[in-house]
Amino acid sequence: MTFDDVDDVIRRFDEHGHLLDVGTASAFYLAATLKRPLLLEGEPGVGKTSAAKTLAAVQHTSLIRLQCYEGLTAAEALYDWNYQRQLLAIRLAESRGAAIDEADLYSESYLVDRPILACVRHRGPTPPVLLIDEIDRADDEFEALLLEFLGESAVTVPELGTFVAAQPPVTVLTSNRSRDLHDALRRRCLYHWIDYPQPQRAAAIVRRSVPGATAALIEHATQFVSRARELDLDKPPGVAETIDWVAALVALGAGDLVDPAALASLSALGKTPDDSAGLRTAFSEYRTQLATG
Repeated sequence: MTFDDVDDVIRRFDEHGHLLDVGTASAFYLAATLKRPLLLEGEPGVGKTSAAKTLAAVQHTSLIRLQCYEGLTAAEALYDWNYQRQLLAIRLAESRGAAIDEADLYSESYLVDRPILACVRHRGPTPPVLLIDEIDRADDEFEALLLEFLGESAVTVPELGTFVAAQPPVTVLTSNRSRDLHDALRRRCLYHWIDYPQPQRAAAIVRRSVPGATAALIEHATQFVSRARELDLDKPPGVAETIDWVAALVALGAGDLVDPAALASLSALGKTPDDSAGLRTAFSEYRTQLATG
């Protein structure tokens, strides 16, 4: 799970269709080399999740994903017990007139691996990539459940003891900064902020994802999105929305933004009524500039 250097990271991600900047490539290089969890923060749509997915593809290993949400518990993220099998065992013992101890019910045969324990107990030749996606959506208390795993690649099951990973997985946490994360979690992770790409790099990313788009369409679309982020929008468009928008423009047969069909594509960018209205106004102004040279 190591890379030769930062350039090797960039090259191997590029082979899988994902363009990394030097900063993000350096973060992945250090995470893989030092075997430390990596916390990626940034606005929605800048490519945090897709970068983690590509890491698994680059390393030819499995991706185990834990999607965070409010109310997420240890039984859903770390481990659980197979209560139906335990109940069946109790009834079977009763039918035979045999006694059954609590220790018999809480053994490994009844243990259910959730994503994190599954990573710890992974026994393949290559450790998996664990993606803990949108950790900021989970409750504050959930972060405390992760500290042992992030610091020691271990999970303690009170009834059985502590399971320690034979090979620590490469763990990537993502956050959209909808709330602040605790210092204890941050201290256990390497950290990298992914910013919106500059128009030139955004154009290169879109070109990979939408090969049917013309050069003029990609250039003007990425420039407009860069301008649109300066508007007072509820949800500024990220790279993902830019790709969706250019794909929509191609589907509508628009070769450039001055095409009359282009206006119908803005539903791929605006995610709220107010944003849609603001984008339409800005788009009309931008099209006028393009038309007048």
